[in-house]
Amino acid sequence: MITEELFRADSYLKECEATVESINDKGGIVLDRSVFYPTGGGQPGDSGVLVRGDGTEIAIITTVKGDGDENVVHVPAEGSALPAPGDTVTARIDWDRRYKHMRMHTGLHLMCAVVPHGVTGGKIGADKSSLDFDIGDATLDKDAITEGINKLVADDHTVGARWITDEELDSNPDLVRTMSVSPPRGSGKVRLLDIPEVDLQPCGGTHLAQTGEVGRVRVSKIENKGKRNRRVNIVFDE
Repeated sequence: MITEELFRADSYLKECEATVESINDKGGIVLDRSVFYPTGGGQPGDSGVLVRGDGTEIAIITTVKGDGDENVVHVPAEGSALPAPGDTVTARIDWDRRYKHMRMHTGLHLMCAVVPHGVTGGKIGADKSSLDFDIGDATLDKDAITEGINKLVADDHTVGARWITDEELDSNPDLVRTMSVSPPRGSGKVRLLDIPEVDLQPCGGTHLAQTGEVGRVRVSKIENKGKRNRRVNIVFDE
Protein backbone atom coordinates (compact mmCIF):
# COMPACT_ATOMS: atom_id res chain seq x y z
CA MET A 1 0.00 0.00 0.00
CA ILE A 2 1.45 3.37 -1.05
CA THR A 3 0.56 5.88 1.66
CA GLU A 4 -0.19 9.44 0.52
CA GLU A 5 2.66 11.46 2.03
CA LEU A 6 0.97 14.69 3.05
CA PHE A 7 4.18 16.01 4.65
CA ARG A 8 5.80 16.24 1.20
CA ALA A 9 3.50 19.07 0.17
CA ASP A 10 3.11 20.73 3.58
CA SER A 11 5.65 20.19 6.36
CA TYR A 12 3.49 22.20 8.76
CA LEU A 13 0.55 19.78 8.84
CA LYS A 14 0.26 18.50 12.39
CA GLU A 15 -2.56 15.97 11.93
CA CYS A 16 -4.88 14.38 9.42
CA GLU A 17 -7.81 11.98 9.24
CA ALA A 18 -6.81 8.60 7.83
CA THR A 19 -8.05 5.07 7.27
CA VAL A 20 -6.12 2.03 8.50
CA GLU A 21 -5.17 -0.01 5.44
CA SER A 22 -3.34 -2.87 7.14
CA ILE A 23 -1.24 -4.11 10.04
CA ASN A 24 1.96 -5.62 8.65
CA ASP A 25 3.67 -8.78 9.86
CA LYS A 26 5.84 -6.76 12.27
CA GLY A 27 2.85 -5.04 13.88
CA GLY A 28 3.38 -1.77 12.01
CA ILE A 29 0.33 0.30 11.11
CA VAL A 30 -0.14 1.34 7.48
CA LEU A 31 -2.54 4.20 6.70
CA ASP A 32 -3.96 5.46 3.43
CA ARG A 33 -2.50 8.92 4.14
CA SER A 34 -0.20 10.37 6.78
CA VAL A 35 1.55 13.45 8.16
CA PHE A 36 4.22 11.23 9.80
CA TYR A 37 7.68 11.43 8.21
CA PRO A 38 9.47 8.05 8.00
CA THR A 39 13.15 7.79 8.98
CA GLY A 40 15.38 8.72 6.06
CA GLY A 41 18.08 11.08 4.85
CA GLY A 42 19.50 11.42 8.35
CA GLN A 43 16.17 12.69 9.72
CA PRO A 44 14.45 10.60 12.44
CA GLY A 45 10.97 9.28 11.90
CA ASP A 46 8.13 11.17 13.55
CA SER A 47 6.52 10.09 16.80
CA GLY A 48 3.03 10.97 18.00
CA VAL A 49 -0.36 9.30 18.37
CA LEU A 50 -3.16 7.75 16.38
CA VAL A 51 -6.47 8.77 17.92
CA ARG A 52 -9.39 6.38 17.55
CA GLY A 53 -12.97 7.46 17.08
CA ASP A 54 -13.67 6.91 20.80
CA GLY A 55 -10.81 9.23 21.78
CA THR A 56 -8.37 6.55 22.92
CA GLU A 57 -4.81 6.94 21.68
CA ILE A 58 -2.23 4.58 20.20
CA ALA A 59 1.29 5.87 20.92
CA ILE A 60 3.52 5.87 17.85
CA ILE A 61 7.19 5.70 18.90
CA THR A 62 8.68 6.14 15.42
CA THR A 63 7.85 5.94 11.73
CA VAL A 64 9.85 3.95 9.19
CA LYS A 65 9.81 2.81 5.59
CA GLY A 66 8.59 -0.74 5.21
CA ASP A 67 9.16 -3.45 2.64
CA GLY A 68 7.87 -3.26 -0.89
CA ASP A 69 5.13 -0.66 -1.30
CA GLU A 70 5.00 0.22 2.41
CA ASN A 71 6.53 3.70 2.21
CA VAL A 72 5.21 4.87 5.62
CA VAL A 73 4.87 2.45 8.55
CA HIS A 74 3.78 3.74 11.98
CA VAL A 75 5.46 1.75 14.77
CA PRO A 76 3.24 1.51 17.88
CA ALA A 77 4.53 1.32 21.45
CA GLU A 78 4.97 -2.25 22.65
CA GLY A 79 1.77 -3.73 24.00
CA SER A 80 -0.53 -1.27 22.22
CA ALA A 81 -4.01 -2.39 21.24
CA LEU A 82 -3.86 -2.25 17.45
CA PRO A 83 -6.60 -0.83 15.25
CA ALA A 84 -8.36 -2.92 12.62
CA PRO A 85 -8.15 -2.39 8.86
CA GLY A 86 -10.90 0.01 7.87
CA ASP A 87 -10.81 1.95 11.14
CA THR A 88 -10.72 5.74 10.90
CA VAL A 89 -8.10 7.49 13.03
CA THR A 90 -6.61 10.94 13.49
CA ALA A 91 -2.86 10.79 12.89
CA ARG A 92 -1.21 13.48 15.07
CA ILE A 93 2.54 14.06 15.22
CA ASP A 94 4.61 15.27 18.17
CA TRP A 95 4.85 18.75 16.67
CA ASP A 96 7.46 20.17 19.05
CA ARG A 97 9.89 17.37 18.17
CA ARG A 98 9.14 17.56 14.42
CA TYR A 99 9.57 21.34 14.35
CA LYS A 100 13.01 21.02 15.95
CA HIS A 101 13.91 18.50 13.26
CA MET A 102 12.72 20.94 10.59
CA ARG A 103 14.78 23.75 12.09
CA MET A 104 17.85 21.56 12.35
CA HIS A 105 17.46 20.07 8.87
CA THR A 106 17.13 23.47 7.24
CA GLY A 107 20.08 24.68 9.35
CA LEU A 108 22.22 21.85 7.96
CA HIS A 109 21.43 22.98 4.43
CA LEU A 110 22.67 26.44 5.42
CA MET A 111 25.84 24.79 6.72
CA CYS A 112 26.24 23.17 3.29
CA ALA A 113 26.17 26.64 1.77
CA VAL A 114 28.86 27.85 4.19
CA VAL A 115 31.18 24.82 4.02
CA PRO A 116 32.12 24.21 0.36
CA HIS A 117 33.06 20.53 0.60
CA GLY A 118 31.45 17.19 -0.20
CA VAL A 119 29.18 15.71 2.44
CA THR A 120 30.02 12.17 3.55
CA GLY A 121 27.31 11.73 6.19
CA GLY A 122 24.87 13.49 8.47
CA LYS A 123 22.57 13.11 11.43
CA ILE A 124 19.62 15.20 12.57
CA GLY A 125 18.46 15.39 16.18
CA ALA A 126 16.08 17.59 18.11
CA ASP A 127 18.91 19.13 20.13
CA LYS A 128 22.10 18.45 18.15
CA SER A 129 22.81 17.73 14.49
CA SER A 130 25.90 17.19 12.38
CA LEU A 131 27.34 16.88 8.90
CA ASP A 132 30.55 15.11 7.92
CA PHE A 133 32.67 16.82 5.26
CA ASP A 134 35.51 15.56 3.07
CA ILE A 135 37.72 18.65 3.45
CA GLY A 136 40.95 17.37 1.88
CA ASP A 137 43.79 19.63 3.00
CA ALA A 138 41.49 22.48 4.06
CA THR A 139 40.80 23.60 7.64
CA LEU A 140 37.52 24.55 9.26
CA ASP A 141 36.85 27.34 11.75
CA LYS A 142 34.02 27.00 14.27
CA ASP A 143 33.39 30.71 14.67
CA ALA A 144 33.45 31.40 10.93
CA ILE A 145 30.93 28.62 10.22
CA THR A 146 28.69 29.80 13.06
CA GLU A 147 28.77 33.36 11.76
CA GLY A 148 28.07 32.23 8.20
CA ILE A 149 25.06 30.11 9.13
CA ASN A 150 23.57 32.80 11.37
CA LYS A 151 23.98 35.39 8.60
CA LEU A 152 21.84 33.20 6.33
CA VAL A 153 19.33 32.72 9.16
CA ALA A 154 19.10 36.47 9.75
CA ASP A 155 18.65 37.15 6.02
CA ASP A 156 15.41 35.11 6.24
CA HIS A 157 15.60 33.47 2.83
CA THR A 158 12.56 31.69 1.41
CA VAL A 159 12.80 27.89 1.46
CA GLY A 160 10.96 25.93 -1.19
CA ALA A 161 10.90 22.62 -3.02
CA ARG A 162 10.57 21.59 -6.63
CA TRP A 163 10.83 18.41 -8.64
CA ILE A 164 13.10 17.43 -11.50
CA THR A 165 13.30 14.26 -13.56
CA ASP A 166 15.93 11.59 -13.05
CA GLU A 167 17.36 12.61 -16.42
CA GLU A 168 17.67 16.24 -15.35
CA LEU A 169 19.53 15.16 -12.22
CA ASP A 170 21.86 12.98 -14.29
CA SER A 171 22.70 15.98 -16.46
CA ASN A 172 23.39 18.14 -13.37
CA PRO A 173 25.58 15.93 -11.14
CA ASP A 174 26.87 18.95 -9.18
CA LEU A 175 23.46 19.15 -7.49
CA VAL A 176 24.34 16.09 -5.40
CA ARG A 177 26.41 17.17 -2.38
CA THR A 178 26.26 13.85 -0.55
CA MET A 179 29.14 11.59 -1.54
CA SER A 180 28.02 8.46 0.32
CA VAL A 181 24.28 8.37 -0.37
CA SER A 182 22.58 8.77 -3.74
CA PRO A 183 19.19 10.52 -4.02
CA PRO A 184 16.24 8.12 -4.16
CA ARG A 185 15.34 7.18 -7.71
CA GLY A 186 12.82 4.95 -9.41
CA SER A 187 9.72 7.16 -9.43
CA GLY A 188 11.04 9.16 -12.39
CA LYS A 189 11.39 12.37 -10.41
CA VAL A 190 13.58 13.75 -7.63
CA ARG A 191 12.63 16.39 -5.06
CA LEU A 192 14.98 19.36 -4.67
CA LEU A 193 15.25 21.64 -1.67
CA ASP A 194 15.59 25.15 -3.10
CA ILE A 195 16.85 28.13 -1.11
CA PRO A 196 17.41 30.58 -3.98
CA GLU A 197 21.03 31.75 -4.30
CA VAL A 198 21.90 29.75 -1.15
CA ASP A 199 21.40 26.00 -1.61
CA LEU A 200 19.88 23.67 -4.17
CA GLN A 201 20.18 19.89 -3.77
CA PRO A 202 18.08 16.70 -3.65
CA CYS A 203 16.32 16.24 -0.31
CA GLY A 204 13.14 14.49 0.76
CA GLY A 205 13.06 15.80 4.33
CA THR A 206 10.70 18.25 6.02
CA HIS A 207 11.78 21.88 6.02
CA LEU A 208 10.86 25.37 7.13
CA ALA A 209 9.29 28.03 4.92
CA GLN A 210 11.87 30.69 5.84
CA THR A 211 15.46 30.41 7.08
CA GLY A 212 14.68 32.90 9.85
CA GLU A 213 12.69 30.18 11.63
CA VAL A 214 15.89 28.22 12.25
CA GLY A 215 16.88 30.65 15.00
CA ARG A 216 20.46 31.21 16.12
CA VAL A 217 22.70 28.17 16.04
CA ARG A 218 26.25 27.53 17.19
CA VAL A 219 28.92 25.13 16.00
CA SER A 220 29.55 23.25 19.24
CA LYS A 221 32.35 20.99 18.06
CA ILE A 222 34.38 19.99 15.00
CA GLU A 223 35.52 16.38 15.28
CA ASN A 224 38.34 14.66 13.42
CA LYS A 225 36.86 11.57 11.73
CA GLY A 226 39.85 10.58 9.61
CA LYS A 227 42.58 12.13 7.50
CA ARG A 228 40.14 14.02 5.28
CA ASN A 229 36.84 13.91 7.20
CA ARG A 230 35.58 16.40 9.77
CA ARG A 231 32.25 16.25 11.62
CA VAL A 232 30.69 19.65 12.26
CA ASN A 233 28.12 19.65 15.09
CA ILE A 234 25.53 22.38 15.61
CA VAL A 235 23.19 23.16 18.50
CA PHE A 236 20.57 25.81 19.04
CA ASP A 237 22.08 28.93 20.59
CA GLU A 238 19.09 30.10 22.62
